[in-house]
Amino acid sequence: MANSTYAYFPGCSLHGAGSEYGVSTELVCKALGVDLRELPEWNCCGATPAHNLDRWLGLALPARNLRIVEEMGLDTVTAPCAACFSRLKSTARELADPAVRAKVNALLDRPVTKLAEVRSLVDVLTQGDVLARLAEAKKKPLSGLRVVSYYGCVLVRPPDVLRFDDCEDPQSMDRLVTALGGEAVPWTHKTKCCGAGMLALARRPVVIDKLQEILAAAEHVSADVFATACPMCHANLDTRQAQVNRVKGKQFNIPVLYFTQLIGLALGYAPGALQMDRHLVDPRPVLKEKGLA
Repeated sequence: MANSTYAYFPGCSLHGAGSEYGVSTELVCKALGVDLRELPEWNCCGATPAHNLDRWLGLALPARNLRIVEEMGLDTVTAPCAACFSRLKSTARELADPAVRAKVNALLDRPVTKLAEVRSLVDVLTQGDVLARLAEAKKKPLSGLRVVSYYGCVLVRPPDVLRFDDCEDPQSMDRLVTALGGEAVPWTHKTKCCGAGMLALARRPVVIDKLQEILAAAEHVSADVFATACPMCHANLDTRQAQVNRVKGKQFNIPVLYFTQLIGLALGYAPGALQMDRHLVDPRPVLKEKGLA
């Protein structure tokens, strides 16, 4: 089976607070024949503050990574992190303007001359050929697991730039959950903003209200777990769930998993190998109850 080869931009989160996303990404991509070539000497893409503080710095940071992809001789780069995907994709669009590219290139040590296609990892792993490989490699269907796919806002907006699925009712992760044998549960808040990023630091009460709304919507449909592709959304929903319970007098206990961890479970990897012990809302009890741990 021939490999599909992509330049791979892990971004800061997958080498730090979201290392479970990075570990599960590499495990499942190797198992599915998706060949990831990590960018040598990549730099932070600047999300989320850089482009809000200085437009040209906000473009130069991702542009340097796009130049590295060009130097690797690859024409497509994938980014698991929703924010990294957004910054790389948005920058590639802006660099299509020769005047913008000239100004950005003046800030770089070597110029960008050819723009790579930027794809989210969700897009890469939900295409028909990869799903076909998954059907062959699947060892443990996620039977009985009720999953709400939480895309958040950064992965899908602005729609004219990111062109991800459907900005109001995306279906990629839902189709994946179904292919994994789980139950993709329809719900109302799959693209609602959770307030992660700077809002989480500056307006904590607003964020608590947003999270309560999202958690209540997931609880309303009896979700067992969230599936997400955004490290900021994951951190917000996982680490602040106890805060929501304390402030609002609730008892929410809904684990938040990266979609790659769900793929890993279906491929037969143990929760420990997928670093599920790192989550503050422990997913292992519900997975054990469903016969998946």
